[in-house]
Amino acid sequence: MPREIRFFNTLSRRVELFHPAEPGHVRMYTCGPTVYNFVHIGNLRTFLFEDVLRRTLAAFGYRVTQVMNLTDIDDKTIKGAAAEGVTLREFTDRYVEAFFADIDALGIQRAEHYPRATDFIPQQVALVQRLTARGHTYVQDGSTYFRIATFPDYGKLSGFDLDEVKAGARVDADEYEKEDVRDFVLWKAAKPGEPAWATALGSGRPGWHLECSAMGMALLGESFDIHTGAVDNIFPHHENEIAQSEGATGKPFVRTWLHAEHLVVEGQKMAKSAGNFFTLRDLLEKGYDPLAIRYLLVSVPYRQKLNFTFDGLHAAAAGVERIGNTLRRLAHTPPADGEGSLPARAVDEFLAEFDGGLADDLNTARALAAVHTLLTKVNQALDAGGIADGVRRRVEAAFARVDGVLGIVPKAVAAGTADAEVEELIGERNAARKVRDFARADAIRGELTARGIVLEDTPHGTVWHRAG
Repeated sequence: MPREIRFFNTLSRRVELFHPAEPGHVRMYTCGPTVYNFVHIGNLRTFLFEDVLRRTLAAFGYRVTQVMNLTDIDDKTIKGAAAEGVTLREFTDRYVEAFFADIDALGIQRAEHYPRATDFIPQQVALVQRLTARGHTYVQDGSTYFRIATFPDYGKLSGFDLDEVKAGARVDADEYEKEDVRDFVLWKAAKPGEPAWATALGSGRPGWHLECSAMGMALLGESFDIHTGAVDNIFPHHENEIAQSEGATGKPFVRTWLHAEHLVVEGQKMAKSAGNFFTLRDLLEKGYDPLAIRYLLVSVPYRQKLNFTFDGLHAAAAGVERIGNTLRRLAHTPPADGEGSLPARAVDEFLAEFDGGLADDLNTARALAAVHTLLTKVNQALDAGGIADGVRRRVEAAFARVDGVLGIVPKAVAAGTADAEVEELIGERNAARKVRDFARADAIRGELTARGIVLEDTPHGTVWHRAG
């Protein structure tokens, strides 16, 4: 039986106990990138929230089927391909590959499906035809529009009042501002120089909003459990998805809507003109560790605005280092005789608090606070009477759970020649100290320090870790 979890549902505007339609199986759609450029850290904050969501559901006992779309045809991708004089596929393939490289670098688990909009043209045409049959569309200048006045529930996600909408006003752009509450395009008539498909709707191409509804329903069913994205997707994108999906099927489209807040940089909106616009590649070129970047981006609960600062990134790196050093120290310290100084209940208390934070609408800050409380207890116990072997194994299992959900635990250095040499040198140093050859002992410490190895002499022997 999966563990209970609560989410703030944007649709109901309240925290709700989550129940998937199919017991034990969560079907979710996570808005993916528009593949016209490298994704920036604001995008990655949302993708990491969705990764923690996926990992938490799995850790709590659910089977997850995740769809993340790749928007490879819209105004931006068409403009980019035309500017470079290449085909749409050639242009978008480059950024699809870059997207996967970025999410792999940050340890984001792969979804089950990554549909490309251009691979689902028949499904999109069929959806428009269903909407037409139910009286929701009209054609103007060869393009097909959704008439929002035919869907009385329009605005239930974003809060827009249909009475304020100017009848008959239309918008053709894939993305538009909040003041443009008007009929939106489903199928765009072909334009010279743009990609187009010959279909029953005429020659043209899909609008951005249509793509996600068609792909989501094709891969997850006409109704599914979770739909996510950033807060700027609420309107118009997700509002339009609901209208066209429910307008076609007459069924609720999504049960739970989750939206991540924006990321700002040093307190300011991220913008290229402000010089504070960063991709993952920018940060890696500056020498930052992907694990520290991940730590920072998951450290703030997804419904709170995240202020990205370089001081915060350095603090995140220190947090990652503290986890790695504590686990290495634990691994290299002999088990205590008897019960040791860390009771088993400390691990149980940690797991209850860690899981409790995640079950509370993915409160990652609470979960991380529990991690650092356990780290303190582990280090205090190692300084005192040590940790019994059975408890040590439980601590290691607890951190495997942390890594399984948050993905912030440094991977253990594989045992091999380098570790064997370190252990051999430590043995030589200990032997030198026994015969009071302190010059030799100090020389060995200096050699290890030069290699980035930090030694710590404890009542239980010498332990070591690699400098962060």
